[in-house]
Amino acid sequence: MTLELSALDKSMLGSEQGPSVVAAMKILIAFSKAIGAGSLLDITGAHIDGCLYHGKAGLDFVERLVEGGGRVRVPTTLNVGSFDLIHPGMVKMTVAEEVPARRLMKAHLELGCQATFTCAPYQTRFRPEFGQQIAWGESNAIVFANSVIGARTNRYGDFIDLCCAMTGRAPAWGLHLSENRRGRILFELDAGSEPSDSLFVGVGLIIGQACGDRVPVIAGLPKPRDEDQLKALGAAAATTGAVALFHAVGITPEAGTVDEAFQGTVPEEIVRISRADIDHALSRLSMVPDGAPLRAVSLGTPHFSHDEWMRLLPLLRAVAPDRGIPIYVNTGRATLSRLREEGLLDGMEAFGLIPVADTCTYVTSILERLDGVVMTNSGKWAHYAPGNIGVTVAFADMKDCIQSAAAGHVVRGAS
Repeated sequence: MTLELSALDKSMLGSEQGPSVVAAMKILIAFSKAIGAGSLLDITGAHIDGCLYHGKAGLDFVERLVEGGGRVRVPTTLNVGSFDLIHPGMVKMTVAEEVPARRLMKAHLELGCQATFTCAPYQTRFRPEFGQQIAWGESNAIVFANSVIGARTNRYGDFIDLCCAMTGRAPAWGLHLSENRRGRILFELDAGSEPSDSLFVGVGLIIGQACGDRVPVIAGLPKPRDEDQLKALGAAAATTGAVALFHAVGITPEAGTVDEAFQGTVPEEIVRISRADIDHALSRLSMVPDGAPLRAVSLGTPHFSHDEWMRLLPLLRAVAPDRGIPIYVNTGRATLSRLREEGLLDGMEAFGLIPVADTCTYVTSILERLDGVVMTNSGKWAHYAPGNIGVTVAFADMKDCIQSAAAGHVVRGAS
């Protein structure tokens, strides 16, 4: 397929706009041709996933763009980095590790990106609107934007997302196009499922494993308490599979009915999900039985929203953990700033609370002890942390995590 370029696209290939713009456009064109896109389209925003330091090549790429006078053309948020710039003392890094991690975060800011450093840009003032074309990296952010908001993005990886941001353009391909957003596989939940947080995580785990790259449609999902439950579902689905968009019938904006979600077509496959299926999926996240000694709790993967904090803080005050078990909560710096302005975190360190910003405890060396069980309410954290930082994980709802911190051992299903 021939890639059609607009006058603007062609102008960005000219040297008058600077070497960084030329480089970004050349990369974007090569990528678009490789995937078979016929043209490029305008985007209204971008979210960059390349702030996490993985090696010198990524740093060299971004710093070369800075040296060439590069600037992003659309509002561009940044995903988590390898360092908590707000609480630098809690990060356990050598100087050799810290310096490039800081440089990478700084270089993105020099390109004009916003200092959000969050995996949940939809919780910031840069949240997109329904139907807007965007270019986002970070799997949970992508699936949330497509599914819960109804914005349009593909799963953009490192460097391509930044090239889109610097040109304001993206390939007219994949989930940017209406016909590719139709459901292809139907998941039917058993009636009577209680809308607990763990239910949404379990459903996400199952559909991620079962649907491959097909767009899933979920029928029978109970109405969520808030969008954080849909956030948890999408994050789990994007963790165990390649899900970038799901439709929940009667809940998400492009799925008022089953027929609307499938755009009048017939499902390629129908999968029924029972409570037993969900329990089995969740059980695979826990590596220890009830009663196992606890070293820490880690919450907020994806980053905790203000609403989640409002559910957590009363739990802490009611249970009053006092066994010296730290409760790490990963959150965006904008959310953290709001909480501090509201005075809601005053004195909470007495309950073991340790806010973490700009990064996440499963990608950065922050936890004080890795020699015991860490409890989480995040399917994503439970999936990745054992391999990333070598911890033993127990999964449960938030209330059980906090009660376990008070008890000093894993407790599930407590009243």
